[in-house]
Amino acid sequence: MLKKTLTALTLSTALLGASTAMAADYKIDTEGNHAFVNFKISHLGFSWLYGTFKEFEGTFSYDEQAPEASKVNVTLQTASVDSNHAERDKHLRSDDFLNAAKHPSATFKSTTVKSTGKGTADISGNLTLNGVTKPVVIAATFTGEGDDPWGGYRAGFEGSTTLKLKDFDIQKDLGPASQEVELIISVEGVRQ
Repeated sequence: MLKKTLTALTLSTALLGASTAMAADYKIDTEGNHAFVNFKISHLGFSWLYGTFKEFEGTFSYDEQAPEASKVNVTLQTASVDSNHAERDKHLRSDDFLNAAKHPSATFKSTTVKSTGKGTADISGNLTLNGVTKPVVIAATFTGEGDDPWGGYRAGFEGSTTLKLKDFDIQKDLGPASQEVELIISVEGVRQ
């Protein structure tokens, strides 16, 4: 009886370990410049202004068999905003927008991941920007995964969300067409 109990305990421990080991942890590859946090906002309703954040880091965990167990954590440096125009970037860093001197970083930490179909999910989490924390949902798409040429293993995702500027205490009013900004995130992670 003791032998059967020990065998069952050993087998259940092995199976439990195997199921929890399936979720892999990844570090977002910013060193190789294989990840981007971009944004798009209307300029007065006449054109689109695009930009990016050059400095950020983060991690995610992912299990294709249990996407709801996935997690995402990202921190970006607000002063690294780059819209390809030095004077505009200086204004974006000011207290009219990102207030980078007072709030040098923005963070996103996932709270839940809900599968919405094969290779797609809604990633809910808390975004802290300009000193304000609000829940947001990122609509994410799995791009792919596999071995890389350097002996590592990678996985990639793309996602987007739309933010209302006033929700994050950004009071500068650029007109009715410019009240929201779209964030477009593309990440490639290296399995740790």
